[in-house]
Amino acid sequence: MENAGIFVFIGLLMIAIFMVLVEITIPQGVIDPSYRLVILAVAFFFDLMAFSSRFYGYLFLPVLKQRKRHIVLSNEDAYWLSTTGDSILHKEGDMFTSTIYIKIPLYISATEMGETEKMEFTRQCARVVCMSHDPIRFTSQMNVMNKDDYLKTIRDTIGEVENKEALIASGVKTDESEDRVKGKASMWHHMFDRISGTASFEMITYASVSGKGSKEFEAISAAQARSRDAMSAIGSIFGVPPSIVTGEALLKFVEPEYLIPYSTISEQITKQIREQVS
Repeated sequence: MENAGIFVFIGLLMIAIFMVLVEITIPQGVIDPSYRLVILAVAFFFDLMAFSSRFYGYLFLPVLKQRKRHIVLSNEDAYWLSTTGDSILHKEGDMFTSTIYIKIPLYISATEMGETEKMEFTRQCARVVCMSHDPIRFTSQMNVMNKDDYLKTIRDTIGEVENKEALIASGVKTDESEDRVKGKASMWHHMFDRISGTASFEMITYASVSGKGSKEFEAISAAQARSRDAMSAIGSIFGVPPSIVTGEALLKFVEPEYLIPYSTISEQITKQIREQVS
């Protein structure tokens, strides 16, 4: 950013000097004197902009980097998945930062606890936060579940049951009675309508630890060592088996579309039907 500010300063100053040189080199009587004043005014303007950029560069640079109303904050990747598949990597300057997410399976909420249990749970959380000299983030977040795969499975099952129902209606004998097949079809339709009718949420409790290094593998190794210590402490404090989040599941913690899916299959189908009808 500082180097870019210097380039902006030099560029504006050079334009101001160029305009002054143009005004000096033009012979007297070639152009109207009022135009000379305009050239000097433009040179003074760029000179003023040049010196102002040294103090207000943070305002100039985003405007100069603007592309189609989108401000380019950085041309570098914000983060990427490590080759080990268990951490998110980020580079700032010459240093790499590796972050590992540890899922903590807690099966009870505060609404189901008594006063004594709430106090004990608070003490456990305090122990988790204070169990290491290195920073550890202990968080719970609510995610909107993407039910596309689950709904697709139900739709496939409905299709199989309806095919069997059609075979029975045509007189083909099957291993199930007609009433049983109709009951299955009704059950799966009811389940599909109920699940797709409302959004479902999941609560994820996790701890995240980070490690730094001048090399990518150094940062990953440091984060892995800290995650092992954290998992050992979390397991002994809460009495649950924590696990490291890997693969695409890591995107739940960094990508907005994984936190809040745009829509489910049923919502897309409903939207398409409405558009066709209207």
